Formats: sequence, C-alpha cells, structure tokens
Amino acid sequence: MTKAINDRSRHQEPTSPNENDHAIDSAFKLQDNRIARATDEAKSTFTDNSPAHGPPVDLGKGFGQVTNTEAGYGNGPVITSTDDELEVLCGPLLNFKSMNHSRSIPPKWHGSVLIVIKPGKRYPQLRLKGVNFTDIDHSSGHTNGTSDEGSSHKSSGFTLGQERSIQGIKLYADPVKAFWRFDLELQLRESEARWEYLIPHMRYVSGASSRSSSYTFVVPGASQSMRIMFHSCNGFSVGTDEDAWSGPALWNDVLRVHKEKPFHVMIGGGDQIYNDGVRVGGPLRAWTDIGNPRKRREFPFDERLRDDCDLYYFNNYIKWFSTEPFASTNCQIPQINVWDDHDIIDGFGSYTDRFMKCAVFRGIGGISFKYYLLMQHHVPPPKSTYTTSSPQTTTSHGLSGAGADPAQLYDTFVLKEHKEDSCFIMGRNPGPYVEERSRSLYMRLGTRIAFVGVDARTERTRHQVNYRDTYELIFSRLKSELSAAPEVNHLIVLLGVPIAYPRLAWLENIFNSPIIGPIRFLNKRFGIAGGLFNRFDGQVDLLDDLDDHYTARQHKHERKELIHRLQALAQEYCIRITILGGDVHLAALGRFYSSPKLAIPTELDHRYMANVISSAITNKPPPKAVANLLARRNKIHHLDHNTHETLMNLFDRDPGGSSKTATSNHCTMPSRNYAIITETDGAGMSFTANGDSSNLSAHGNEDITRDVPISESAKAKNGHSPLHEGEEGAGTTHAVASGVHMGRLQGGLDVSIRVEIDQHDREGKTEGYGFSSKLVPFETRGSWHLWLT
Repeated sequence: MTKAINDRSRHQEPTSPNENDHAIDSAFKLQDNRIARATDEAKSTFTDNSPAHGPPVDLGKGFGQVTNTEAGYGNGPVITSTDDELEVLCGPLLNFKSMNHSRSIPPKWHGSVLIVIKPGKRYPQLRLKGVNFTDIDHSSGHTNGTSDEGSSHKSSGFTLGQERSIQGIKLYADPVKAFWRFDLELQLRESEARWEYLIPHMRYVSGASSRSSSYTFVVPGASQSMRIMFHSCNGFSVGTDEDAWSGPALWNDVLRVHKEKPFHVMIGGGDQIYNDGVRVGGPLRAWTDIGNPRKRREFPFDERLRDDCDLYYFNNYIKWFSTEPFASTNCQIPQINVWDDHDIIDGFGSYTDRFMKCAVFRGIGGISFKYYLLMQHHVPPPKSTYTTSSPQTTTSHGLSGAGADPAQLYDTFVLKEHKEDSCFIMGRNPGPYVEERSRSLYMRLGTRIAFVGVDARTERTRHQVNYRDTYELIFSRLKSELSAAPEVNHLIVLLGVPIAYPRLAWLENIFNSPIIGPIRFLNKRFGIAGGLFNRFDGQVDLLDDLDDHYTARQHKHERKELIHRLQALAQEYCIRITILGGDVHLAALGRFYSSPKLAIPTELDHRYMANVISSAITNKPPPKAVANLLARRNKIHHLDHNTHETLMNLFDRDPGGSSKTATSNHCTMPSRNYAIITETDGAGMSFTANGDSSNLSAHGNEDITRDVPISESAKAKNGHSPLHEGEEGAGTTHAVASGVHMGRLQGGLDVSIRVEIDQHDREGKTEGYGFSSKLVPFETRGSWHLWLT
C-alpha cells in the first residue's frame, strides 16, 4: 500500500524519454531486417544440416525446423571479427552461486561473472588471482599483517599472485548482443581472502573511461559466515523526478561501507530493476491506451510486438545495470537475486485472472523471465518466449518448457545446460501466467548461516503466492540440508514482501465495497477520479499492491500455514529464523514471538522470528503521513493463540536530525535504506547434531553460555518493547548500529538498517539503526520440547 499511495503519478508520462546507448539503438535497424528474414524463412528449414549440428527439431506443419544440438538451440550469429577486442555493452556482473561444506573435503565457493558484448567475437577469457590472503580483524575491519607475493599460501591449487585463466561460456547470442559467463570456483582458506579478476581487451561501447580494468571481491574464511548486505526496490517508478532524489545515491554508501568492512554477498529482495516504462514510453503504450477492456484482453502478442518488447527489456537492463554507482557495486559484491513484480511490470500476478491470462501479459512475462535469468542469475534463458505468432510457445511442455520458435531463433543461439545449478529449487509446474517453472533458491552463506529465497512471483495470482507443492519442495530441501549441517545456527528466509506487517483490511474493505461501483461508472463515462483506477483491468489502482501483501485477506491462510511450518522447522532443528522483506518503500522491524502468558524466554522461543523490512534503496519513500498512519495501525496481532506479532520500536530518532516522521512514530521510517546482517563472531564454536545435546563438545566453549545468558526479564513483555537484551537500546545508540562494529551476543545476528539522511545528498550518507538477534544456547538445544505447548 505504502508504495502505491506514494506513486500516484506512476501512470503519468516520464519527465524525460529513456536514453539508450547509441550502439544499442542500432538494434532497431537490425530488428526490422531480422523479422522480415525470419518471417520468410520460418516456413522452411533453416538449419545447418552438418553432422556437427545434429538433427533438426521439426515443429510441425508451417513452422519449419530449429537446429538442436548437445550445445544448444540455433546456429547463432556468425563470427564477424577475429580480433581480440571485446565491445562491452554491460558488465562485469558478479554472482554468488553456492558454497559446499563437507567434513571430508575443504569448503569451496562457487560464483560467476557475466559480461554482455557485441556478438561475433571469439571466446573471451577471464584471469583470476588471489591478491590478499591475510587475516582480517572482524572487530575493526582492518587486516592483520601484510600481503606477501612470496607467500606459500595456496587456494584452489595456486599460490598468492598466481594467475589462472577461465574460459567463457556463451549463454545466448543474437545479432545484437551476446551473454558470456565465467564460472569461478575457489577453495576457501582459514581466513578471509581477496581475489582480483580481469577480462582482457574490454572496450566499453558507451565510451566510459572511468571503469576499472580489474576488479576485486572478498570471500569469507572457511570457518566464517558471510557478511550480508540486503536491499530491495532498486529503481524509480514511472513519473518520479530522479534528479530530485539524486539518482541511486545510496549505492555510494554501500561502497563506502564495503571499503571499510567488505561484504561477502548482497541479496536483492525483488525489483532489482523497474520495467514499468514499457507501458508508458515503450512498445506497450498503444495497447495500454486501448479503452475497451475486452479489446485489450484479446490483443495479440505477435512476433513484431514480442521483438519490440524484447528489445525494450534488454535496453532497460543494459542502461540500469550500467548506471553508477550501482554498476561499480555489481562487479565487486557477489549478488543473490529473487525477482518481484517491477522486474516484470507493476502488479504482475495480482490483477484479475482473466486479464492476467491475456496474450500481452503472458508475452512480457516470458520476456522478463528471459532477461531475469540472464542478467540476475547468469543462466541461459528459455529457448523461446510466448508469442501468438507461434502457437508452440503458448504452452509449456513439461520440464522442457515451451516449444521452440524458428523466428526467435533465427541467427540466435541459446545454450542448453544439462544440469541446473544446485542452488535452484525448481517448481514442478509452470506459473499461471508465465510458461516457466518457479526458481526458489537455497545456499549456504558461510559456515553457520543457511539461506532460502522464495520465488513469490512466478506462481502468484490474486489468491495465492505459491503452489502447495512448491512449498513441499522448499521444506523438503530445507530439512535435507539442515539434517546434514548440524553447524547451521541461522536460517535467513527471503520472502520479498513483508509478512509481519500492519493489517490493511479496512482499506481493502473500502476498495471492494459497493460504494466504488458508482465511482467506477463515472470514471468510465466521464473520466472522473481517473487516478483512482488502473488502466489494465479497471480495478482500484491500489488493489494490486494490497493483494501483494501476505496480510491481504486472500493470503491469510497461506500466510498462517507458512509461519507454522517455519516455526516447526526452527523447533525441529533448533535454529534461529530471520525473515527478509522489502517492497513497501520504508524500513521497519516486525517480529513473531510466543505469547507472554507462555513465559518462554526468547532464547528458547522457536516462534521468535524477526522480519527485517528494508525498502527502498533507490525508489522514493511514501509520504510522512502514510508512515505515521501505518505506525498508528501497529497493533499486537495474534497469528494464533500462542503466537503474537507486531512491529518493534526501532527508530529512536529521525536520521541526521531530520523530520521524516511524527514524534510518536518509532516503528516505520519513510526514507531510503538498506540493511546489513553480520553474525557475531562464532569462530571456534563447536556443534552437535541438530536437536541433540547429548554430545556437546567442551572444546573452547565453556564461556559461551555466560555470553548469552537466558533472560528472565523478557518473559512478560509485549512486542512493542524489547524481548531480549539484543533488542535493548535498539536504534542509533545500539552497538551494531553502524553495520561495521560487532555486538556482544556471540553467535547471534547483528542487524543494521542504514537510513538516508538527505535525499539531495548525492553521496548518499546514512545513519544506522541496530539490534541483535539471539542464538539458541548450546546446552538448551535438546530441551526445546520442554517449552512446547
């Protein structure tokens, strides 16, 4: 709701047209020729019948054939240049993939680097070397000792300073662009390590000269957990004056903190890019302007419109991911991303079902999924995306997805990866409006933190967030992983949209009441209250945002079941669960916890789960009045008889002495922000099988329980107040507020939400608000059942 109220102008014309790189604009000329040739030849065979390309795929009468090999689909554009220069359109982009932890082999870090270049080049290469294998003092952010080129330290089979060459893998290529991935595998050392990579012969087509020729990133030590940065809503809504908000200024603050104390990973919680302009200044403008809802629903998404939209989404990705200072962050901090509606188009999945099933929405759903996979996950896209010109693309064929379209694959290559990344939890069935399966994520973030990111958009409708069998797949994976990893203390769950948040049922009731009917009639006939209704399905414009919320009426039972399953997981494996949420364009801290009448200390409370709400890092916040209204609606709610929930008073004052909220509002902060999550140093701690305290090790752990004493004072408090000592003094004076310094709750999680002080400051300076989450004490891990009711 908050972002919707704030974005009343989102259906207006942008203040200035999108300006794409001059080299990218030339794609429109190539497009016309490509469509014409593909249309003429799609009804005949255009495969290379040489044995190297294997047998063609016959798509049926009138559709010709597509080259199908072990390597991939299509022949792709031919090599047009044999020189070494790489004409770079975007990148490099650094991703984190997985980290394997095994008692039998040293842990390894897996990631990737992506570049987008002009096609027709030979295989590019990446050069990688370790540049700093020194110990880092996590309490101060400084290194201990100095780097030594003559060191005998080794990692992944080579010494400090020794260079390794990594061959590029072509994911996708057409006459306009080529996506190349470089797979990285690093054996973790005992201490934090810095690595440097470069891709020789890069030349930016845009003429940018400020980009570095080499880039560095930092990975944790073998016994450490990752230092995490979390963000969401990284873009501007249509109609926003971007200069008035100093562009994506907070990324400057991210880089400053990263320089002082490096992040090992940054988690994008959704809306990493805003593609809403496709309906305003893009190829869907004419379709959006159609006044008759039935004609809009029946409008075809033919090959011409599909190609125009494909080019729009590509250009928008290239422009935004090349925008500084976001671009400089992308190449230094490994990313994990899960998408949300603006990565597709505003409200995707939350409009009425019959409208969501129209050809245009299904078409842009497929295109946005294509570039989401390429740009945000570094994996090959589907072989073709939805278009009414090729019926085989309109239906998913099991695990292989939709059929191949000769027109789309003309002069195009799509890699065929025979094994999905281990981090993906793939849905069994395609989404209702996208012909592809959902991709949730599981990965280890170092030794003691596990992460699961729920894809809450691919399967979303107005009445569901995810399929029931998708939840089964996610929890089955979690149980399997946690059973094999007794050292895991924390599970971080990314849901995208907040789940512990004030109820807005009263507003839903108003928008769904009979009083709206006459207003809608006046809007259709005379244009009255034009800003109240959206141009897609004619519903009240805020409803798609309200329907997105887990607290919406139609998601109530799904939400309750999800929280109960998380509680059961925390109880069974004796882990602390922390939930990340974004989307709402303000900062807050929600918590689930056991009813005070049960007198369960927080340390032993499997129902205690903090919901860290951080949004937006770039988009503008809601008005002050909206944040204050939400704060007044912040009551103590009851998920069930034993579980309470509410927002905690985190904001003791407004950032930098500003006046962003009412003096009575200490729980919602309408200012741009991002979050930092760090495990309080747990190195040297020993572990037992989850739920088993019979074999507790005594090696070096005698003082652990004294560092995290069970708090008797927290038993009878309500959720507006601190529930344990890690929440005492929460805000700007808390020890972890800066996001750089550590707290004292050993093995817990330190959380800092850094909030922008002044929107006109292009340096993006922030003030931090901190609190700490508690670890389950070791000697009580086998005793949680004593507190169950």
